[in-house]
Amino acid sequence: MFTIESPAIKAVINPKGAELTSLVHKEYAQEYMWSGDPAFWGKYSPVLFPIVGTLKNNQFFYKDQPYTLPRHGFARDQQFAVETQAPDAITFLIKSNEESLKVFPFHFEFRIRYTALGNSLAVTYEVTNTGKEEMYFSVGGHPAFRVPLTGDTSYDDYVLSFEREETAPRWPISPDGLIDEPAQTLLQGTRQLPLTKALFQKDALVLKALKSSRISLRSEKTNHGIDMDFPGFPFFGIWAAKNADFVCLEPWCGIADGVGASQQITEKEGINKLKPKEVFTRTWTVSVF
Repeated sequence: MFTIESPAIKAVINPKGAELTSLVHKEYAQEYMWSGDPAFWGKYSPVLFPIVGTLKNNQFFYKDQPYTLPRHGFARDQQFAVETQAPDAITFLIKSNEESLKVFPFHFEFRIRYTALGNSLAVTYEVTNTGKEEMYFSVGGHPAFRVPLTGDTSYDDYVLSFEREETAPRWPISPDGLIDEPAQTLLQGTRQLPLTKALFQKDALVLKALKSSRISLRSEKTNHGIDMDFPGFPFFGIWAAKNADFVCLEPWCGIADGVGASQQITEKEGINKLKPKEVFTRTWTVSVF
């Protein structure tokens, strides 16, 4: 485990999956991350790369060749190397290798940088195409925050507050984990989504093209909460395991296959493209109070 901190916060990251496991506000002695209880969901904040969500039949095709990847890709299960480290920042790295090329035929370097500044933790994904042809990929976050945050509040006391008024449906998820149709009514000219455990009885809330690039977790019954900023992420997931005391706020550059997907990675919805030697960078930030 590796620790970084600012005067206000301390974060702990596991090099396996470069996974954030703890985020504490030091003055309040307040933990904001989910406990990772395996009775519900034994993860904390897995990184989604080189795909987000599920592929149709767990496969994609590139140049007429089939490739098989599990849901959310392979990065979350890999041991990352520490490339740079300072008291308030750390960068983890994995590179394509003989094994990765069997399931994902692109040469890459994938860095995850954590930076503590004030009461905020910035999480940066950096993808470099080290190959000789265009690279296709997705990347995203899956951090789980504890709800309720304090012992004197309950799950239903919390709301997700959007930066801007939203009219946005949720895209249903099929039994195979694919994006289904038709879209279902969720947000109708509102900035608030009250949290209830019933919201997640049919898997995640998948949102596309939000106007907002900030979502806050708040309650009128406590001064503690979270602001998440995610500029440049065109998709967003909100999820919790059934009856578990957390909520995942998931900024995505990519999305699961639709039920009618062609499985051609060059045609995949939300896919990112990188020319040789190009670098893709996105950052989401969580501020705690």
